[in-house]
Parts: sequence; C-alpha cells; structure tokens
Amino acid sequence: MGASKPEEYGDYFAWGEVDTKERYEWETYKWRGTSFFTLTKYCPTDKTSYWAGEGSPDGKTVLEPEDDAAHVILGGKWRMPTYKEYVELKNNCTWTWTTQNGVRGKLATGKNDNSIFLPAAGYREGDQIITNYDGGEAMGAYWEATLDTWDSPDCACSMYLGNDSLTGRSTGRGWGITIRPVSE
Repeated sequence: MGASKPEEYGDYFAWGEVDTKERYEWETYKWRGTSFFTLTKYCPTDKTSYWAGEGSPDGKTVLEPEDDAAHVILGGKWRMPTYKEYVELKNNCTWTWTTQNGVRGKLATGKNDNSIFLPAAGYREGDQIITNYDGGEAMGAYWEATLDTWDSPDCACSMYLGNDSLTGRSTGRGWGITIRPVSE
C-alpha cells in the first residue's frame, strides 16, 4: 500500500484505519474508548472489560471492508491478508534475507517460483519510524486483518521479520504498520 516498487516501504496505517496520519499511538486511534485500552469496535464477546461501545461487545474479529485500508484505497477484491493466509505464506515459502536495490528485507519464494519481497520497513510509534530491533537487527512489520482474540483485543495480528526471524505477533492497534494487500 502506497509503494510503487517492491523495495519501497509504502504507507503506514493503524489497524482498522484507512487514512495515514502524523502520529501513531493509542491517543490518536480511531476505535479507542474513553478509558485506557477500551474499544468501541472490534472486541470479542468474551473480553467485556475492553468494551466501551454501546451495548455488548460486538464480537467482530476480522476487519470489515469499510475499515480495511487495502479494500478502501484499492477497491475491487483487494484486502488485507488474514492470519490464516500469513501462516500459509510463512509455511509454504522459502524465506531469504536479502537486499533489493539497497533495501534490506525478506524474499518469500513459493514452490511455483513466484516471489514477494517484504522490505524491513519497521513500524511507526508516535511520529517515529522504528526500523531495528533492540539488538540492532533490521525488522519489518505487516498488518493482518485479524484481531488478537487470544489475549488482548487492543492488539491485532501482524507479521514481523528480521534477518534471522519471521514471527507472528500481537501488535498495538494504534501503531503504524505497512500493508501488503491480497486479492481474490
């Protein structure tokens, strides 16, 4: 999203938001409630302590089309990938840490020799772009359309990559992360 070449980072989005912004934090997050880490949309029914909307928690765990930046911006059948699709990508590709046109990232190559390059674009917290883990290793982060239903619904699923790592994570929904959309 927002990139015209594979090695470009693209735009950063908060989870469930369709516009970019200057600051990425809980205080600027669209679906936050009035008290700390409460939600007004996308809250599992078993997480009532997080709910600050009207009535009961809404039980929504996957982005609706109107809150999916890929669908809103690109239209048609474009959307953010789900957790299940990221697991499939992770398990069915060969992953290589490489540099493409001076940009570090991971190249995922499928059994059919199709590939996708995911640059180490980091994430945005506040107005800063963080592109390295604490140990100095370059990293990238990519949103999934799936809410974290296991632990904290103030977080959503994302994929993090580094030169020696490729993991699924639970990331604060207010942080700015890049998106690599999929289409049916």
